[in-house]
Amino acid sequence: MKYRSVFDIIGPVMIGPSSSHTAGAARIGRAARHLFGREPKYAHVHLYGSFARTYKGHGTDVAIIGGLLDYETYDQRIAQALETARSNGMKVRFHEEDAHTDHPNTARLKIGDDDGELELVGISIGGGKAEITELNGFELHLSGSHPAILLIHNDRYGAIASATAILAKHQINIGRMEVSRKAQGEQALMVIEMDQNIDDSILNELERADHITQVAKISE
Repeated sequence: MKYRSVFDIIGPVMIGPSSSHTAGAARIGRAARHLFGREPKYAHVHLYGSFARTYKGHGTDVAIIGGLLDYETYDQRIAQALETARSNGMKVRFHEEDAHTDHPNTARLKIGDDDGELELVGISIGGGKAEITELNGFELHLSGSHPAILLIHNDRYGAIASATAILAKHQINIGRMEVSRKAQGEQALMVIEMDQNIDDSILNELERADHITQVAKISE
């Protein structure tokens, strides 16, 4: 694994006790919150490996829910995140899973409300860093270290060009791009990491682009 600075090794400014089990977990929850676009009414959190064995002692439970409440890793309110979520009407359930996963610190989140649902798999890779590896059945590699947009689109000729043309028009530089699909001609997912956050007006423009059906973003 490559680190960009000494702070990636030490870990972020955070509520303890563990960068992997607390800060990384909070970033998984916050990524789910940003992709869902609002505070969910329910959250089913499936924990695997080390997460499943130690989540209460290491604060993984409060960290993930704190992320769903849109708290940063250093937010003092993380300690009371479960109580806050339940007082807001969020129904929270944790599931300790025995299944083997590729990474020991893995969480699968199923969140939603009356208007929609989202399922996401995230891993905490150390130093407070996290990656999203699956979203609603799509495989991806989203670090969360840079601003990103996720575009669900029809698997058609011109979908990628219509999105990148809009970003180019607004002088948005693409740092990394990934495209996956469930099957030829069906739904596909475009993940674009950028050098800067983008305005909602650009998101609205992307939503109107040819073949794009849904847009979400993760801000830095």
